[in-house]
Order: sequence, then structure tokens, then C-alpha cells
Amino acid sequence: MEKWHEIRDTRPAWRMPDNGKVPSFAMKICYFDAFSGISGDMTVGALIDSGADAAALTAMLDSLGTGASYRVEKTKRKGIAASKFHVDFTDSKKHRHLPHILEMIDKSGMGAVAKQRASEIFRKLGEAEASVHGMPLEKVHFHEVGAIDSISDICGTAIALDLLGVDAAACSAVNVGSGTVNTQHGVLPVPTPATARLLEGKPVYARGPAMELTTPTGAAIVATLAESFGAVPTMNMLGSGYGAGDRDFPDHANVLRVLIGEARAAAEAAAVVVIEANIDDSTPEVLGYAMERLLEAGALDVSIEPIFMKKNRPGSLLRVIATRETREGLANLVLAETSTLGLRMYDAERRVQSRRSVEVATPYGAIRVKVAGNGTFAPEYEDCRARAIEHGIPIKQVFAAASHEYLKNSQ
Repeated sequence: MEKWHEIRDTRPAWRMPDNGKVPSFAMKICYFDAFSGISGDMTVGALIDSGADAAALTAMLDSLGTGASYRVEKTKRKGIAASKFHVDFTDSKKHRHLPHILEMIDKSGMGAVAKQRASEIFRKLGEAEASVHGMPLEKVHFHEVGAIDSISDICGTAIALDLLGVDAAACSAVNVGSGTVNTQHGVLPVPTPATARLLEGKPVYARGPAMELTTPTGAAIVATLAESFGAVPTMNMLGSGYGAGDRDFPDHANVLRVLIGEARAAAEAAAVVVIEANIDDSTPEVLGYAMERLLEAGALDVSIEPIFMKKNRPGSLLRVIATRETREGLANLVLAETSTLGLRMYDAERRVQSRRSVEVATPYGAIRVKVAGNGTFAPEYEDCRARAIEHGIPIKQVFAAASHEYLKNSQ
């Protein structure tokens, strides 16, 4: 056999993640800072203000065939220079179904990624409306969100992100506003039912004037595109932009800020959930079994640390790293398999360096070696363990042989 060969990653090239993962190459991130809420026109204005080519954007919007015209107005909100995106049209048609809108997008001159993003945003919006009104998705009339301005705002957002080369998005906690708003369905509380449904599971708050600050269109954009909600992610800042809202408030700038940056350090970054429990009345056997069950059920990692609890009792801190999809099942497993009566869950970000696997030939057989992007390496434990048992030798001897072969062949 060859002394060395690389085990290649045959997964398809990454473009637009749906699971929070970040590729090993430089990735451009757009962060939506919704401290004054978010709407479709604010989003397009902010992206143009951050550098998206307005002429190229409007040319692609023209290919939708809506007959609308577009203007970008330079204005200020509380002294902050911002861009206001205007959609002008005379079409009185207000009711459109999702298939019609998706067909318009598909037949347009938008790029493939922009089409995908715009279609996903509209599907997300349609699902929220269908849920709120208790009807099948295909029967939903889009009313205001199907009007030309909303089609232009959603498609304009997707086009602008594509023009900027944005790979992924994140968002702050969203200021939804308060009070009531007049809609096609009458007076509704803020956030409206569709906005509230779209932002389920996302951090929201209300601050400022008693009015709608986040529209269903804005909520659909971030609910679809943002992979995480919270603080600004770690990135090298490349630029920023401000999209103006309709009104100029007395107490704060009514703008949506976008931050454009580049992330390089991590090969994989994902939003994870940490599940913790302090336990002082479970035996080591019970905790060991619980750890096995949690790992089998999909936990990314499980650890147990000795701690001192109230009344000076020695105990154990059980910590589980879970994905958002597995957190409920793993939390229930902690409650079922240990004696704890409660636990804590909080969001965190997991980062992993780029890595590859190579296989080296040793006197004891083939051993895989993990190699990180910064050059550090480690023989795979399971391979070393199997070879040590097979040959009846100490495992440290196998580790040393594998490390020696890797270093020899990497010169």
C-alpha cells in the first residue's frame, strides 16, 4: 500500500448553507441590525447604501415585468445619512397567489441564487399567512405582501445580496414595535399575527413609538436568511449601510443598519445549544450510562465535571452540546436518565477549524491522522486503540509510530 494518501471530502461545494455551517474559504456575511425594526424597503435601501449597485439591481427588478419604477433617495434620519428605496407603480391588483409570484421570479432575469433566496422568502411568508388564516398554502391570497412593492422589496433584497457576494446572514434581536396597525384585515396588534408567527423562536423586543416597526416582509426576510440571532458575529468588517424608514422619530434614528464582513477563521461555525444540569444524587454508573445515551442520541459533545453545590455538597455538572434540532430530545433524555429536576439551556456558537484526514502506513497497520488547517495533527484514537489491542502493545507506542510516519511523509 502507499505510505500516505489523503481521504478527500466528496461533499458538494457549499454555497448557501441551511444548517448554520460556514465553509473553510473566506465567507461574506451580512448582519442585519434591526434596532428600529426591519421592513422590505429598509432592507433594500441599506444594502444599496452598503455598496450594492442600484442600476444593476433595478435592471433585474425590471425583468419581473411588474411595470414599477424605482428610486433611491439619499436622506437622513436623526442626522444619520441613509438610503430610502422607493417603488412607484399604478397597478391596482392586490391579490396574488404564491404560484404566480414564484413564476414571476423564475421567469425573471435574476441570478440563480437570488431567485432561490427570493422564492424561499415568499414561501416562508406564505406558510405564515396560511397558518394564521387556517387555510392551505395554495389558497392564500397575499394581499399587501403580494403587492408590487413587496415583490420588489423581497426580490430587491435577494438581488442586492447576490450583487454584494453575501454568502450568509445573521440578525440582531428584532425591535417589533408596539400598539396597533391598520391592515386589510382591520386593526391588528403589533406585531401582527403573520410577523409574530415568522419570528417564533427569535429574540424580539419593543422600544420606541407605539407603531409597527417590523413588517411581515421584513420578518420574512430575516426569518428565512438569518442563520443566527444575537450579537454581531466575529468577522473582518468590510462595510456598512443604512436603509431609511418612512418616518423620522424624535428619539432614535429610524434606520436599518447592515454590516458586511468576512469570516475566515473557522471551517465550521454553527449555532448550538448548551444543556446543563447540576446533579448531586446520581451514581457514577447512572451518569456514565446517561453520557452514552446522550451521545447515541446525537449530542455533539457530553462532559461531566466535579463541582461543589449548595450546602457544600459535592456533585457533578453535566454539560451537553446539542444542535437546535436535537435540543428538546436531549433535554428530555437528561431529565429521564438522571435524577435532576431541572436544567439550563442557552445558545452558543460552535467553531471548528478546517481539517482533513490522511492515512499513514505504520508497522502495526494503517492509521488515520486528523490534520487541522493550522498544521496541528493527531492520530485517530480508535485506529490506535484497535492496532494496540491487535498487536498486544501499549497504545502510546502506536500513537508514536503514527506521528512519526505522518511527520516523515509531510516533509
